[in-house]
Amino acid sequence: MIVTIEDDRVVSVAGDPDHPFTDGFLCHKVSRFPERVNHPDRLMYPLRRTGPKGSGQFERITWDAALAEIADRFRAIADGPHGPQAILPYSYCGTMGKIQSEGLDRRFFHRLGASLLDRTICATAGVAGISYTLGSTRGMDSEAIVNSRYIINWGSNTAVTNSHLWAKMVQARKAGAKIVTIDPYRSPTAVRSDWHLPIRPGSDGALALGMMHILFRDGRQDDDYLTTACIGADALRDRVLREYPPERVASITGLDVASIEQLAGEYAETAPAAIRVNYGASRHAGGGMAIRTIACLPAIIGAWRHRSGGVLLSTSSLFPFNLQGLQRPDLIPTGTRTINMSQLAEALHGEAPGPPVEALFVYCSNPASICPDQNRVLEGLRREDLFTVVHEQFPTDTVAYADIVLPATTQFEHLDLHHAYGHPWVQLNRPCLDPPGECRSNNDVFRGLANRLGFESNLFEVSDEQLARDVLWENQESTPAALEGITVERLTEEGPMRLRISDDPPFGEGNFPTPSGKCELHCQRLADDGFDSLPTWTPPAESPESAPELAAQFPLQMLSPPAPQFMNSTFVETDSLRKSAGGPEIEISPTDAASREILDGHHVAVFNNRGRFEATARVSDSVQPGVVVAPGIWWNRYAGDQSNANLTTPTRLTDLGRGATFFDNLVEIKPV
Repeated sequence: MIVTIEDDRVVSVAGDPDHPFTDGFLCHKVSRFPERVNHPDRLMYPLRRTGPKGSGQFERITWDAALAEIADRFRAIADGPHGPQAILPYSYCGTMGKIQSEGLDRRFFHRLGASLLDRTICATAGVAGISYTLGSTRGMDSEAIVNSRYIINWGSNTAVTNSHLWAKMVQARKAGAKIVTIDPYRSPTAVRSDWHLPIRPGSDGALALGMMHILFRDGRQDDDYLTTACIGADALRDRVLREYPPERVASITGLDVASIEQLAGEYAETAPAAIRVNYGASRHAGGGMAIRTIACLPAIIGAWRHRSGGVLLSTSSLFPFNLQGLQRPDLIPTGTRTINMSQLAEALHGEAPGPPVEALFVYCSNPASICPDQNRVLEGLRREDLFTVVHEQFPTDTVAYADIVLPATTQFEHLDLHHAYGHPWVQLNRPCLDPPGECRSNNDVFRGLANRLGFESNLFEVSDEQLARDVLWENQESTPAALEGITVERLTEEGPMRLRISDDPPFGEGNFPTPSGKCELHCQRLADDGFDSLPTWTPPAESPESAPELAAQFPLQMLSPPAPQFMNSTFVETDSLRKSAGGPEIEISPTDAASREILDGHHVAVFNNRGRFEATARVSDSVQPGVVVAPGIWWNRYAGDQSNANLTTPTRLTDLGRGATFFDNLVEIKPV
């Protein structure tokens, strides 16, 4: 971003025209950042709770008082009968930079001996799935998609959530490419695509296997690539030809046989063929295996031979940062337990292995809004015996349950170092404003707490700039090839720098970073971990077919993707974006609406045996019968009934990666 400041105030932001990937424009959300950073609701001073938990009643206190109280409570808990593992940090990607979200915070909690947090709520199922097949999340070069000729957005609302990549897809279409979107929901990306395939939720893996059946049946596979660069092709061929004929796949996916045949044929015939798969396809019980299965498709047709062919999930594994040097996992005491962040409800109710959670430190996250099974999360946050600290920029739903609130900086007010998961560019985030009020960065907070607890100064009295140098391996004996020549000085003087990686196809000759060095269509690691070694389809846990008794009560499969105006629960505080979003809505098909006597604009209740929320019904053919979509994530405080879609979502985990299953969720709807 290029930020314009007048009189110590941000007046505008714009895209950087010199950035080769983002190319001078910002997405709709980030373009409103001046309104966000200047917002009158920003937290400016430390606060202590004065009313009941959840009431949002606080008094202003000093930083000294806040840090002293936190340190005293942490020390008492650490010295108590359950030890420091009764303290749980809770964070995710509210601040994306490596220095502020994965820096001294991790060191602090490792040194303290607190419970570890398994940060699973977004990406782990997809990361695990694709890594079993390819060896890492590395896939095709996102910059090369401009030369692709067949582009599949699979579970990806790219036009909204990856707008810079979408611009390159449109550029490819102008050169002759066809854009296909596979999604249960007729999203903005689906509307703008050449072809939309409205698949049933949780059936993506079955569609991929059906495509494989057709490719092998019709002899459209690349036998040479399968022989030289893959392992398990014969076993996979036998399985898909035997178990996944188009007729069966049509019954699973809800697509017609002709569409499945056409998709497989066009995918094989139109090179280079690219698949942009995203995490939406992984948020159900079989989500990890679904991503693993989709990732096998490029190898079958030899799409990896082309720089503009293959599959792309994330570029994050391209960045060989020195995270161990930053986070210091060597400080973790032996035997420290790990709590899955997607199961915060269980942890707060004493259902996780190990000691009870007696203290919760929340930063870079808003669990009262974003966690599944929200009713039980809120019950846990109301515990009077739970000491909760929240470091935040705004009075979120979670802040209302805090005992101590600490005001946080935005990225305009602190130094950070950014990688990316959509392109291969490294960027230094230089502060352009002084922190307003008494706001402090994550690292400054943990420096202060470390000092109060008497932790070693050499671990914490290190500048953010030095941490950035450490992450880039500066002054180390050796630097990974991808980071050679990339330094804090050069990033400051020259701006974003591209990783030193080849423009050749990453797997054109094979050389996958797997144990076998090949694309593992058969994966022994999966077998060793207790899973099927071959791609297969794992049905959703909650669907009319897999759970007919549950579906008799709650027959609609609900998806809850981000609204275009929000980034999960971020930007909900921005007045213009919230006004643009209108309010909580749920999209329902005309067929399902008619059978429930629901009209467009009706106020409805959405519910299951976990909880209930209210929304405005939008009757639309954007969803197929049996499916509803509730865009979010609304803060409860801005919803008329003080609730959002996560009151209905489960804490069940995915097969691979132990990720969240937000989209594996049966509900019913009735007029209010």
